[in-house]
Amino acid sequence: MATIKDVAARAGVGLGTASRVLSGSAQTSPSSRERVLAAAAELGYVAHGPARSLRRARTDALGLLVSDIRNPFFSELAHAAEQEARAHGYALLLANANEDADQADDALRTFASQRIDGLLLSPQGPATPQLASLLARAVPIVLLNRRIEGVDLPFYGTDNEQGVGLVLDWLQERGHRDVAYVGGPQTMSTGAERARAYLGGRAAHGIATDDALVDAGDFTTDGAAAAMLRILDRGVRPTAVFGANGATTVGALRALRERLGADAGGVEVVSFDDFDWFAYASPAITAVRNDAAAIGVGAVQGLLALLRGEDATSQRIATELVDRAARS
Repeated sequence: MATIKDVAARAGVGLGTASRVLSGSAQTSPSSRERVLAAAAELGYVAHGPARSLRRARTDALGLLVSDIRNPFFSELAHAAEQEARAHGYALLLANANEDADQADDALRTFASQRIDGLLLSPQGPATPQLASLLARAVPIVLLNRRIEGVDLPFYGTDNEQGVGLVLDWLQERGHRDVAYVGGPQTMSTGAERARAYLGGRAAHGIATDDALVDAGDFTTDGAAAAMLRILDRGVRPTAVFGANGATTVGALRALRERLGADAGGVEVVSFDDFDWFAYASPAITAVRNDAAAIGVGAVQGLLALLRGEDATSQRIATELVDRAARS
């Protein structure tokens, strides 16, 4: 396991400089700080042993960094987490990454300066030096709905495989073969897991395995609309479209209506994530409903367990399918 001496050597700085950076001190040059944090991330350095016992004074504040506060999933999660934290005497400081890694790092930097007691984090992709800095300082962290490759932290999120399985069964029941799949970034665990479950289950459910029907956005409406247009530009005409999250579904639906006009109503749309207005769309949109509140509450409880020096047990929360398909 890497030590602080290893980090200092890799960064080409003195031990004192490495110690100041990893303890959150501002008494270092920007270039030294950048090298030390990069070295800590590369080596997987995490403070341990006696360092964990030197916990700073409590602030009774927890940080919550969500991927996109405009997404109703994260809004509901944040509300439930805030209420649970408040019930245990903690204030919850909320930040929005806006699906942007740089903005996420800015928020983590702010949380570090506020010396939060613990962090609930929905990551934007791989570990960054700023996250490595928090880990090196032994700040308790739990992950929300997205994992980070190579980082072993308690995880609270949706059971993606189970949810996609519900969609595959629904598509098969509806008799769809030509299904367009608009996914999310493969650098995010949700994007990778949902794509893997869908692509791996197509054939067994009688769905075409033509990859011309598959594309990916960035979990935003605009990115999904562009991906849906790319699919249509290949000359395929799906009878159904599966959006990998709520914003993706909205973007795909927008592209269908822009390109196909009135004919877009003949394409059934199913979403991983349910928005309230999906019930009132014409036609209504079938959706996988996540229990965002349960994820938020469970994550806070797990983080509080870490703060007590106990283990936190990761949880995969099951989904349900809200079937809004018209029946003849």
